[in-house]
Amino acid sequence: MSLRNSNATTKIPKFLRDNLNNKRINKIYKKFEISLNLDESFAVAVSGGPDSLALAFLSKIYAIKKNLKSKFYIIDHKLRPESTKEAKFVLNLLKKNFIKSEILTWKGKKPKKSIQSIARTKRYEILFKKCNQLKIKDILMGHHEDDLIENFFIRLLRGSGIKGLTSLDIKTIIKKKNILRPLIDIKKEDLIFISKKVFNFYVEDPTNYDEKYQRVRVRKLMKNLERDGLDKNKLKKTIKNLKNANRVIEFYVDKNLRENTSFLNNKKRLVINSDFFLQPQEVTFRAFSESLKLIGEKYYPVRGKKLEKIIREVENNRLNRATLGGCIIEKVNQSIILSKEPLK
Repeated sequence: MSLRNSNATTKIPKFLRDNLNNKRINKIYKKFEISLNLDESFAVAVSGGPDSLALAFLSKIYAIKKNLKSKFYIIDHKLRPESTKEAKFVLNLLKKNFIKSEILTWKGKKPKKSIQSIARTKRYEILFKKCNQLKIKDILMGHHEDDLIENFFIRLLRGSGIKGLTSLDIKTIIKKKNILRPLIDIKKEDLIFISKKVFNFYVEDPTNYDEKYQRVRVRKLMKNLERDGLDKNKLKKTIKNLKNANRVIEFYVDKNLRENTSFLNNKKRLVINSDFFLQPQEVTFRAFSESLKLIGEKYYPVRGKKLEKIIREVENNRLNRATLGGCIIEKVNQSIILSKEPLK
């Protein structure tokens, strides 16, 4: 341990330090610490679940040891009558354990369909807005090993490609923010252990047993597959191999964007030359998707079927002008020009 870390350790409140000295927790923390490499302030998203409470504890220790500023945020979605009361309880629980936090509230009309998906998007929007105010670019999330495998199956059921199957990674960049998942290789039972030992509490999400939610049905599927010999270690190995293949594709996507696109008008318009569409299908598809997200300033990519249709029209020389993903797509001579669609 460096002198800096040694001095910082003495500043950890005794209660937190005593828990860190627990053999099992200390082993988990060392794994957590290795997965992070931060040298500036960061934010932590906290709910009342065991994964996020464990993340709050581990992150607080990390911040003290590394002498970094950390911000802890609880999102009150107001989707349930008791959500505000629960958020305040978690805030006070963290405070008792020397972790100062703040509640961020989702205001406005709530959806009646696709609730979890929309809530996830809104959660990012609220966090990003707060972090922009404080000029924080690193946000820690509580996704763990089970989430990694659940995401794989959910994407598989949707017919996703390699990128979708491996989308839950230790680091994802969204709107110039680093979404970090330092628990991604840590088992859920270890996080439950930390929550019980440190906080003597965690919220059990009532939707965890409601089979109308796909993730609950996927968990049941995983248990059945595990009984048939497809355990988590084998699945993690498969996901790792797919991630390696995905990195190769991403290399050629970046190469295509560098070599076959250029900006006009202060990066407000993008010129795509004809060689862009001569690459392997997956490379062209991803590169075009990224181009539309960039110019259209969208959070998520456009739907695959719509994108494939536009690409076919370009390749078959049938496209003159179209709109997609907040962009105007125009053919000019042998090039395609993307510009942001005006707001109505």
